[in-house]
Formats: sequence, structure tokens, C-alpha cells
Amino acid sequence: MVRRYLRLLGVQLKASGLQALQYRADFLTEGFTSLCWVFTALAPLFVVYGRRPAVEGWTFGESLLVVGWFTLLQGVLEGAINPSLTGVVEHIRKGTLDFVLLKPADAQFLVSTQRFLPWRAFNVLTGLGLFVYAFMLLGRGPSPLGLLASVLLLGTSTLLLYSLWILTVSAAFFVVRVDNLTFLFSSIFDFARWPSSVFKGVARGALTLVFTYVIPLALMTTFPAEAMLGRLPTVSLVGAVVGSVLFAWVARRVWIRSIGHYTSASS
Repeated sequence: MVRRYLRLLGVQLKASGLQALQYRADFLTEGFTSLCWVFTALAPLFVVYGRRPAVEGWTFGESLLVVGWFTLLQGVLEGAINPSLTGVVEHIRKGTLDFVLLKPADAQFLVSTQRFLPWRAFNVLTGLGLFVYAFMLLGRGPSPLGLLASVLLLGTSTLLLYSLWILTVSAAFFVVRVDNLTFLFSSIFDFARWPSSVFKGVARGALTLVFTYVIPLALMTTFPAEAMLGRLPTVSLVGAVVGSVLFAWVARRVWIRSIGHYTSASS
């Protein structure tokens, strides 16, 4: 069963790669655009740290690790998660999801892997480059255990992103348009470029609660950065793994229930 789905994933990846290579100029243009986007994402960080050495215990180099995780996950979101699941909304709107539901494979897997944007890999590579530059500024490297923990958290972060997007897309079974929801999700995700402890003021406790448990942005970027720095508590690491699995289970249940409300074009 697992081998079968791995083959299906390979076919989908190959098809997306061939489609992208048909338009090589667009491939290079989009790659350049992705790199420009990364530099604009770094601009606020330079502004904030231009006048102070640290913010809420985070130095420039340490915050750069958070931005690196944000950039890497942005590449995963825009390159692997968003393109496929955005197509689901169109299928639901047009009543053509039948073509997916009738195939002899899990519908959620098929809609989640139907399209990839290979040029978004530039964001992933840039995120890795930011990690290297950040540790050069810090004058040290990540600890072996911290590196292993961060790799584990990469999996949990990707699972969280995917689960949140599945929950958002599932709303398309009940409402006509979910453009505003997807835009809201993307806007909220922008907060993940900052360490979760920088939010100050009266609403700091509420924001920390929301970005840790409701929309777990802290688990996606701040926790992996802290793991690389070797200061993430073990209980937080375990909580991130358990939380991501719980979110995935909830997203799966919501998806299955939402399909029951689907009406095809032929109905």
C-alpha cells in the first residue's frame, strides 16, 4: 500500500517537473522572483535590529534562524501544499470532483499531490542558506541533538501547515468562495517570521496562546529555531509532535465529513 502511494507521488512529481520545464523562461523568472521575495522578507528584520542588539532575548543571528524556517516553510507551502489544494476549490466549485473521487486511490492523497511548483524550491534552498549565514554570525554551529530535533520539527511543521490548509479548503464544501479564508491564512502565516516571544503589550498572553495552540505558528518556526540553538525544552518538542499528529487527525476527520456535503455537477 505504501509503495503504491509512493509510486503515485513519484508520477505526480515527474508530471509537475516536466510541465515546469516546458516553459524554462517562466521557470527561471519565477525562481528569480522567489529570491527577490526572500530579500523583501528580510527587510523588516534589518530595520528592527538596526537600532538594538537584541529583541526579547533574540539576537539578529538567532532571529535569522526563525526567518530561515519561515522562508523554508513558505517554499513548502507555495510549492507543494497550496497549488494542489487550491485546485480542489475549483473542482468543488465546478462540481468536477467526481473525477477524483471515482479513482481507485484515497481522494485526499490525490488532491494533495495533483500539482507542484518546482521553482519554489528556491525558497527552500534560500532558507538553508539563511541557516548557514545565521550560524556564521553566531560563531558556532547547531548541536547534533538540536539538529536532529529540528529535522523532526520540519516534519511536524509541514504536517501542521498541510493540516491547517486542509481545514481551510474543507470550508469550500459549505461556502461558495474561500478566497478570503485562504488570504487570511496567508496573512496570519506572515507572523511566523518573528520569534513568538516578541509580541508585547496587553494581548501578548493571548497572542502566545493563539500562535501556540490554535494557529500553531510558534511550533512551525520558533520551536525549530530554538531546537537548533539547543534551548528547546524536551516537553515542548514532545508537545509539538503530539500537537501536529492531533491536528492531522482532526483535519482528516473534517475532510471525510466535508466530502459528505459535496454535490457534483450531474446531481
